[in-house]
Amino acid sequence: MFLFLQTVLSFPTVVFSVLLAAAVLYWLVAALGLLEIDVLDGWFGGDSADVDAEAMAGPLMRYGLGGVPLTLVLTVLVFFAWLLCYFAELLVLRHLPGALHWALGLGVAAGALVVSAFATGVALRPARRFFAKLKPAPQKSVLGQTAIVRSPEITPSLGMASVEDGGAGLILQVRDEGGRYKRGDRVVLIEYLPEQNAYRVVGEDEFQGL
Repeated sequence: MFLFLQTVLSFPTVVFSVLLAAAVLYWLVAALGLLEIDVLDGWFGGDSADVDAEAMAGPLMRYGLGGVPLTLVLTVLVFFAWLLCYFAELLVLRHLPGALHWALGLGVAAGALVVSAFATGVALRPARRFFAKLKPAPQKSVLGQTAIVRSPEITPSLGMASVEDGGAGLILQVRDEGGRYKRGDRVVLIEYLPEQNAYRVVGEDEFQGL
């Protein structure tokens, strides 16, 4: 047990140990129903304009991971990177002197991310079909209906809004070129975008010609 703790708390493993612990905590909270598994897809690109979920996930999209929640992609990526760094530390790095240990540790961390990207692509590619089945069929009948923005903002690539349908309600992907709408704003669905499985929206006042 001491050797295990020493290894997971040593550089570079400790970096991924912290990230992996955060991921485990997130999934525990999500299991309680307090967070959605695709929470990052709606939050990134919102409060921080410099962060774009698609840009972050872009290097993985080439592996066929489009449609897989970003939270799951990052969790598996961190797990594989942690695993590689753990065994590198256990078998090699812990036997090296300080300066060499840190220098090689940086290289191992960078290499682990690259290898983990490929491993994540292979491991999660089958999951894309599963998540595609979970998506509801496009509801073109909602065109012209009013929705409430649920994501921090709506951008050309990200955004979510809810529509009351007389039942549990619908959570839809929405888009706006100008980034004019924030959480809580009322918007109207005016066009279905099949390539994004999303809807273009305008403000309720604009739709009514006010």
